[in-house]
Amino acid sequence: MGLLTYSPGRTRVKICGLKTATDIDSAVSAGVDAVGFVFYPPSVRAVSPNIAAQLISRLPAGVDAVGLVVNATDEQFGAIRAAASITLWQFHGDETPERCAQLAVGEPWVKAARVGAGFAFDEFSLQYDHANAFLLDALVEGYGGGGVPFDWQGIPQTWVSENAPRVVLSGGLNAHNVGEAIARLHPCAVDVSSGVESSRGVKDPAIMTEVVKAVRAADAQSSS
Repeated sequence: MGLLTYSPGRTRVKICGLKTATDIDSAVSAGVDAVGFVFYPPSVRAVSPNIAAQLISRLPAGVDAVGLVVNATDEQFGAIRAAASITLWQFHGDETPERCAQLAVGEPWVKAARVGAGFAFDEFSLQYDHANAFLLDALVEGYGGGGVPFDWQGIPQTWVSENAPRVVLSGGLNAHNVGEAIARLHPCAVDVSSGVESSRGVKDPAIMTEVVKAVRAADAQSSS
């Protein structure tokens, strides 16, 4: 279990930006492998470390609690770590490899890539070689993918094949396109946020279930 337990034929699912007990219970019921907490105050999906701690207490064993940070200071990061039992860190800002390792202190971490035209995949994966995973998101203004898909065809197939156990695909995924993404790229995991919302920042239990079902259907199709 967990987001980065690579199993060919079974795509892991992370739902990000959860804020309420209902969000957590619905995600767990849907069968996710990880939930994400946004510790970036400008985001409509942001939560405080104390709220995150309360929500994490509802998670069963084996479901990762992912902490998303953007250029966090030592003080901000320390406050999150002190309050919330994060099992996987997601660095979504301009953090250098050294900064990521310094903050994670031996705990597993993911580095988000903002993928636009001409993105240097090999250079990125070499630079962040010590990351446990690479999260591919769309290049938009600000931080985060903005719920926008990017051109998956621009991802070199050889790079994906070499890094499959560490590739987490994000950026505008939903129940309608996640199957195509899995069929094309076979990532270790997919990360969905706006694609399971009924309105901006508001998660919908029924849509969460639809997305997980679409992932499982894509897995079944790939293995048939």
